[in-house]
Amino acid sequence: MGQGLWRVARNQQLQHQGYSGQGYLPREHGRRIAANNVSSTSHRKQTQGGIDIYHLLKTRKSKEQEGFINLEMLPPELSFTILSYLNATDLCLASCVWQDLANDELLWQGLCKSTWGHCSIYNKNPPLGFSFRKLYMQLDEGSLTFNANPDEGVNYFMSKGILDDSPKEIAKFIFCTRTLNWKKLRIYLDERRDVLDDLVTLHNFRNQFLPNALREFFRHIHAPEERGEYLETLITKFSHRFCACNPDLMRELGLSPDAVYVLCYSLILLSIDLTSPHVKNKMSKREFIRNTRRAAQNISEDFVGHLYDNIYLIGHVAA
Repeated sequence: MGQGLWRVARNQQLQHQGYSGQGYLPREHGRRIAANNVSSTSHRKQTQGGIDIYHLLKTRKSKEQEGFINLEMLPPELSFTILSYLNATDLCLASCVWQDLANDELLWQGLCKSTWGHCSIYNKNPPLGFSFRKLYMQLDEGSLTFNANPDEGVNYFMSKGILDDSPKEIAKFIFCTRTLNWKKLRIYLDERRDVLDDLVTLHNFRNQFLPNALREFFRHIHAPEERGEYLETLITKFSHRFCACNPDLMRELGLSPDAVYVLCYSLILLSIDLTSPHVKNKMSKREFIRNTRRAAQNISEDFVGHLYDNIYLIGHVAA
């Protein structure tokens, strides 16, 4: 009985320590052998399946050592397509490696026209030695000058032959450019009402809902921070332009430019009332309809209700 218990205890000790065909082995050594067997089995399985991680990593490392793809070895149309995704700064850096490709006039022409959509020089015969890369630098310099002093910026564009001295040309340039500081632009348009008139006529509000058209208008011509003569001028010009773009709708609703003017002012006040955190008692839909129809009696109640819903759901018209 004692010998049997001794054998059981001894067998458990041997299993705990590990055993090989050549004798007893410590546990850690047994683990190393098991790990090697698993690794060998895994390697054989990968080799049989056609995928070897070692060769895969080796191939990847060799590809990384090869460096970037040489664009000059690709078809020209593919190289230009790749470079067309770069901005001006990256394109200048690329010209250090691929000078002929990165200095191509078509690439710089695309950058110019995507940033400054209209310039008078686009429609003229280019002078001797003209370069779109040089033009991009001049346009960028002129925009920075405008953002510091609008009058000096416009004079710079004219001195370089980029813009003609015409309110219509200046208005087109402003309408198609998004690099100008809106605060400086607001000051410039307040002083140049002739440019403002031509800028308003470039907007097309046909078949647009009145609040949405007003939002688009104020995205291009930013409203002043306070009510005053300039804001009244903007709303007046917008009202006439909106009516001119939607004559059939005006006849159907019985609206005139004066009625649209009243609606625009009502929408601005409603926008402030609903979006301002300082106004605790927000204007209700019934109050808005009553106040608006009191100022413009010919407007239908349903139409005014739709105006309120638009501001309530979408937000400010002049934000």
